[in-house]
Amino acid sequence: MIQTLDPLSEIKYLREENQKKELQIQEQNLQIQKLQHQIDQLLRTVFGKKSERFTPNIPEQMVLPLDIKPILESEVQKETITYERQKSNGKSNHKGRLPIPDHLEREEIKVKTLENTDGLVKIGEEITEQLEYKPGKLYVKRYIREKFAKPNGEGVLIAPLPNFIIQRGMAGSGLLAWIIIQKYVDHLPLYRQIEQFKRFGMPVPSSTMSDWVAMSLKELTPLYEVFKREILGSNYLQADETPIKVLDEKKKGESHRGFYWVYRDPQSGLVLFDYRESRSREGPTEILKDFKGYLQSDGYSAYENFDKGKITLIHCMAHARRYFQQALDNDRKRAEHALKEIQELYLIERFARENHLSHVERFDIRQEGSMPILKNLHSWLKENYMQVTPQSAIGKAISYSLSRWDKLMIYASDGRLEIDNNLIENSIRPIAIGRKNYLFAGSHDAARRAAMIYSLLGTCKLKGVEPFAWLKNVFEVLPDWKANQLAELLP
Repeated sequence: MIQTLDPLSEIKYLREENQKKELQIQEQNLQIQKLQHQIDQLLRTVFGKKSERFTPNIPEQMVLPLDIKPILESEVQKETITYERQKSNGKSNHKGRLPIPDHLEREEIKVKTLENTDGLVKIGEEITEQLEYKPGKLYVKRYIREKFAKPNGEGVLIAPLPNFIIQRGMAGSGLLAWIIIQKYVDHLPLYRQIEQFKRFGMPVPSSTMSDWVAMSLKELTPLYEVFKREILGSNYLQADETPIKVLDEKKKGESHRGFYWVYRDPQSGLVLFDYRESRSREGPTEILKDFKGYLQSDGYSAYENFDKGKITLIHCMAHARRYFQQALDNDRKRAEHALKEIQELYLIERFARENHLSHVERFDIRQEGSMPILKNLHSWLKENYMQVTPQSAIGKAISYSLSRWDKLMIYASDGRLEIDNNLIENSIRPIAIGRKNYLFAGSHDAARRAAMIYSLLGTCKLKGVEPFAWLKNVFEVLPDWKANQLAELLP
């Protein structure tokens, strides 16, 4: 006997089936939307503009939210101005050749006239300067030490050799400094430098040049430790991390993914690179164990487990803005509103920077201008959080900012603090350029040495110190320098 459902039960059954299908369709649409968003972001990364500065569709003048009386249109007086200008003759307005700096070495070449000058009076000289270049060249320092025989067979008297950065090594301080500068500042891998040496008529085996770099950088370790103590003595650091491929004997056929952890002191501008084999929290936990003060990061969880009595975490507004930038294709109205509010915060920061405001003045302008914007934006985030789908791009953007809001606002409470981490991200850019050239570090020890030299040479750049001259001098004096005076050698 075949049983059939009564009409009401059948309708209920069909309704439930339709609801299930509708839910499946909604889930599929959300998944499609999510994947489409990821594709859009990938295309934007590959082909789009690099700048994250937000420009709204409708041009409008952004104003600082300060108590400044606007100029009313009726108050603006207009006048007609007429003037005359000389008609262009079609010639270029070029101001002439660039001046050649006085400090460059001059090679004088006397050019004599071919005509007979007998009986003529010399009235001066016409000097023409031309900028020239000659390739760098290798040369040899010969240390010649006289030897004297002591009387009565008591031995031989000879002057001692100076102490070198690599004892009994054939590479001098200038050569070692130049190899390192080319590798870590100009991003020229050693194998390309070896080709240069061949053109100079001095072939150098790859293993020899690698040993030169390793041995000379090893001697800089005490100087690096002093530098590390200097920067960790600050009370405000920004932190970020970037990956580096490292060859590892334990992983045959593939490279290891290590990380440079970077710490920047915004007040002194110094940058510290610290290599770790992983991105786990052990790295910052160890190096910041004695640090006290503000620590600004992008919100990565590795920075969250510090003693709150010692370290106050600050988050980066640029990362919050980046999420809303990525949500423009998902929900333009909401994303544009958030971006406009954040843009006003950055206008205040730009005003403070361009007018060279002190920390006290920057605190005052933030309290007057930034705090009302931050409070309004916080209210808007809470109001819109329940109106968006959590897995959508705009939902993730709102959730990211809302869950970190207290840490995003801290910068406004102290004029010394920065609104974002962009300064430290700029410091990491040389690493990215280097990765494209030398591709990987030869070992974990090589990656640690690279972190050390990136710190010291990065300081040279920030302080306007010529890196080759500094490093050559350090290599010359370091073997005889007193350990308790190493700080004097820092750039």
